[in-house]
Amino acid sequence: MSRRRIGFWYRFAAFVVKPMLRVFFKRDWRGMDRIPADGGFITVVNHNSYLDPLSYAHYQYNTGRVPRFLAKNALFQHGMVGRFMRGTHQIPVYRETNEAADAYRAAVSAVRAGECVAFYPEGTLTRDPDLWPMEGKTGAARVAMTTRAPVIPVAQWGAHEAMPPYASARRLRLFPRRTLVVVAGEPVDLSEFHGREPSAELLREVTDRIMDAITALLADIRQETPPARRFVHRRAPVERPAEPSAPDKEKAE
Repeated sequence: MSRRRIGFWYRFAAFVVKPMLRVFFKRDWRGMDRIPADGGFITVVNHNSYLDPLSYAHYQYNTGRVPRFLAKNALFQHGMVGRFMRGTHQIPVYRETNEAADAYRAAVSAVRAGECVAFYPEGTLTRDPDLWPMEGKTGAARVAMTTRAPVIPVAQWGAHEAMPPYASARRLRLFPRRTLVVVAGEPVDLSEFHGREPSAELLREVTDRIMDAITALLADIRQETPPARRFVHRRAPVERPAEPSAPDKEKAE
């Protein structure tokens, strides 16, 4: 069955959230006909505000093809948000643990079952100073190479004007009303990569192709030229306590 039943929790969230989005924001939605009507597929979306998952979810909910997001495991542990995440069968991501591969397997299974799996390939809010998409992570490419499902790029713009990246709720500015622009593009052509060994180099090339498609859509929305080189965000290494010297060990004992 290619269309997963929307279910109670998605309908409940739509009942609560959609009226607020309509009141506080204007919409500019394009390319909804590019969301496949049937079969499993992948969407890849840029991320520049804590609000833009709501605008993208609203957009895609209205196509009748609800997405399954990959989201940090911590979100599944918090009250009503966690209940919603579990009730709508979102996919938890356990970073840097032995369970990290579970998200990949769940995403592949969902796509093969005819569902939509949504990736934010940057992995976090963009750190690019001008809010262009950063270098992407390879998760979406891995799932795409395994399933050969259509990969639909989605670009969005405008939510950052109400809530800039990494802003707290106190910086939310709803007036004047902003326009939330969401645009889906044509499927990314990855056919030349099919049948090849999914090496690290290949996955990086596929990921760059995906990020290029998202960036091109965003450039069209903004009517601006993106930077020649994509911003690369490196996480700071986790500092570990220094190993005590031999004399210190003796003192501790």
